Amino acid sequence: MHETSFDVIIKLLREYTKQSPEPMTREIVALYNKDPFLILVSCLLSLQTRDVVTLPISMKLFQVVRTPQQLLALPLSELETIIKPINYYKTKAQRLRSVSQELLSRFSGKVPCSTQDLLSMKGIGIKTAHLVAAEAFDIPAICVDTHVHRLSNKWGLIQTKNPDETEKALRMILPKKYWIEWNYLLVKWGQYTCKTKKIPCPQCHMIIKELT
Repeated sequence: MHETSFDVIIKLLREYTKQSPEPMTREIVALYNKDPFLILVSCLLSLQTRDVVTLPISMKLFQVVRTPQQLLALPLSELETIIKPINYYKTKAQRLRSVSQELLSRFSGKVPCSTQDLLSMKGIGIKTAHLVAAEAFDIPAICVDTHVHRLSNKWGLIQTKNPDETEKALRMILPKKYWIEWNYLLVKWGQYTCKTKKIPCPQCHMIIKELT
């Protein structure tokens, strides 16, 4: 696909999502000055949980925790109480503690910027690694969540069966300058503009038109 087609698509997505609420990760970025640890924590909390639940719980946690050391100093029972509205909160509490310990033992308490280092940590998958690299460090990475996978396939850009295939396929066609923004815009589009799984909405037809 020609790069100019993506230029037009990105312009349309920007225009039609400019009034939509910001995704949770961008809210965390703005509120906490791109703090990599807080971005990582919020990403881990957000897995299989809606943004409207994750954001206020993250903010509540960040009133008492800002570093790996502080998270480990917090009693497990208190951590679980704070994040209890989050899905799988007990598992996530343990994961936050193990990730914090690994950050201290392997990376001097600092979140690494490379996706390879992030993926080497237990409990961090490719979606989280790419999102942290992109949002905390501005490193081009394609983060594939349910919206990116669904819409990229619905529009006919790719034909893939799972997020891993989608990430690899998008790397082949999506200009690198849009890697970070693709997730940001498609999350907003998927959450507030097009929620249907199969039938393209009127706005989606405009995107599809640019691809034909």
